[in-house]
Amino acid sequence: DTIKRNDKQEVMDYLSKYAYGEGTVILEPKKLTWSISNTTNKKPIIYILKSSFNVKAETISLKIKNKLIRGYQTQNVIGYIPGKSKPDSFIFVTAHYDHLGRMGKETYFPGANDNASGVSMLLQLAKHYSNKENQPDYSMVFVCFAAEEAGLLGSRFFVESYAYPLKQIKFLLNMDLLGTGEKGMTIVNGTVFTDAFDSISSINESKNYLVEIKNRGKAANSDHYFFTEAGVPSFFFYTMGGITAYHDVYDIAETLPLTEYEDVFKLFVEFISTIN
Repeated sequence: DTIKRNDKQEVMDYLSKYAYGEGTVILEPKKLTWSISNTTNKKPIIYILKSSFNVKAETISLKIKNKLIRGYQTQNVIGYIPGKSKPDSFIFVTAHYDHLGRMGKETYFPGANDNASGVSMLLQLAKHYSNKENQPDYSMVFVCFAAEEAGLLGSRFFVESYAYPLKQIKFLLNMDLLGTGEKGMTIVNGTVFTDAFDSISSINESKNYLVEIKNRGKAANSDHYFFTEAGVPSFFFYTMGGITAYHDVYDIAETLPLTEYEDVFKLFVEFISTIN
């Protein structure tokens, strides 16, 4: 119960190297979640929901098959709409399309909110701006990043290999976890790019799209991060409230409320128009 989230990897590394026996069992007090690893441990570390664990158990029998695929190749997916008057300047709309996949044959992590919701919003915006009457002044680039869950690998590769000056990117909107909204939305980098945050907040206040828009500082928690570090003005948007499913088997389309999805779309369109 006392292991903080940021310390978990350090504890796992220690247990892998120095723990006695055939492996380690960690009892989770609240919920079971999973994340992708790019390393393997010599000994298994098993997480069990504390409420499901038999405290009188003396042994645990488990058969594990594990395979690390080295040098696995994947790809980012990119779409482009030329601007009317400023085609050499860009607005980027991004979302990661990967999730966690399967753990064995029976356990599947759908990732409806994380991040099918963000990809869906990206595609809806792409459809909107592909209509000639909605063609923006700046060119728009839509990027679905791979390997976000493995450590922002797709977006990092994109920034490091981008063939054009990054200063041509006027703004980046990164969308991750947009399937709720009962309690509003949070914008990472809102305290960094204050003029842009004031602009989108003003739009929201005048139209009453969301109950609240909160701002946060920098955070390396989604695909906006390496763009920000390279000097690109970037926001990471995520909605708040509703379901709590995250990195677990319950993040499914059937229970994703999409409460404020259409209003968030309208808010994005109006905000992008202020950038233009």
